[in-house]
Parts: sequence; C-alpha cells; structure tokens
Amino acid sequence: MDDKILIVDDEEAIRDIIKFNLKKEGYNVITAGDGEEGLELYAKEKPNLVVLDIMMPKKDGIEVLKEIRQESNVPVIMLTAKEDELDKILGLELGADDYMTKPFSVRELAARIKANLRRVDYHEDEKAEEGEEELIAEGELMIDLKKYEVRKNDEVVDLTIREFELLKFLAQSPDRVFTRQQLLEDVWGYEYYGDIRTVDVTVRRLRAKIEEEGQEERYIITKRGVGYYFKKQ
Repeated sequence: MDDKILIVDDEEAIRDIIKFNLKKEGYNVITAGDGEEGLELYAKEKPNLVVLDIMMPKKDGIEVLKEIRQESNVPVIMLTAKEDELDKILGLELGADDYMTKPFSVRELAARIKANLRRVDYHEDEKAEEGEEELIAEGELMIDLKKYEVRKNDEVVDLTIREFELLKFLAQSPDRVFTRQQLLEDVWGYEYYGDIRTVDVTVRRLRAKIEEEGQEERYIITKRGVGYYFKKQ
C-alpha cells in the first residue's frame, strides 16, 4: 500500500497510537506536532490524506485547513474535542471531509481513512477510463462524471471530492428525496456515526458554489423535515 497519511496533532501519545495502527494496515505514516510543522510536511510530502487536530500551538487546525484548501482537495479528517461543536461545523464549512470527536476508536478512524482514500482512488480510476464522457446537463450546470468536473455557464466550479460526490448522487436520481441518514450512508460511503449536520453543511457549501447569490433554491431543494433532492430543470 503506497498511500501516505499525515497525522497533525500536538499530543504525542495520539500521534503514536494512530501511527502504530495505520502502519500495521500498510500505510506510510508521517507525523507533525503543530500546525506549522504540519504545513511544512504537507508541502514536502504531498500526502494522500491528512488527519488534523483542531487545537494546536503555532497554527491551529482551522488555519492549516484553510491553507491546504487554497491549493488542494486532498481528503482531510478533523479531530475535535467533544465540546467544540462550533469548530466541527467551521471545519466542515471550510472543506473538511469528515471529523471525529476525541476520544475516538482508532479502528473507526482507520475505517474512515480507508473509505476516503477509496473514494479518491475511484475518482482517479474514473478519470482514467476510456470511452465516452458521461454528462448530466441541468440548467446552467454541466456535470462531467468522468472528469469529476462541474461547469456553470461553462466556468469550472471548484468542488471538493465530497461535494462532487453529493451533487453527482443527487443529480443521478433527480426529484427523488433522500434523508440525511441515507445521504450519509450512500455518499460518505460507510456506516457513519457522526452528526447528520455534516450533510447540511456540505449542502450549504455546495449551494454557495452552484446557485446564484440571493437566489431561491434551484438545484438542491430542501424537503423540510425529511432531507434533500436535486430538482430536474
């Protein structure tokens, strides 16, 4: 297994136990003890996934995430303290793919890492496949399922892999309502124990990118009390 995982956490014991268990799974693991070191290693090593604590010295996880997202959509799993609800939501708003609350099960973390890497691998395999492009055209949106690319009025929309997967999933079943729990299971790709607000935050980020500012819901529609659906134009 060639996947490289960067662990950024100021608690040495947490870094060590995660590294020990992930190395047993065959991952190449590198670690950093603060945000500045984490960014340096990220730039140097170009990891396939980052596990990032929020509360750290020098630069906290939120600042590190912001800088990573300026140049990359690499999967990022945030680690948060139990009471840091606002930090969880902020991390997701800034483009984190997932979060886990301390204390956490290392086995569950490994499962989430595997699921996120599998999604990236699938993304790359899809781009490499031969054959005709698969396109979904709705309104001003063009969703290219092969290139993992979305265009609005012929301008590329910069989406994270998670945002693209959510849009793709909904657009492939237009006018069908999915509950938040269904979306967690089908889009996040594994049995998810997190907060279903993860879906709400990702939908909000996606809408900000594909809807017109100040416009009423056009593409992704809320079915109040149930979930969401993609409206066929």
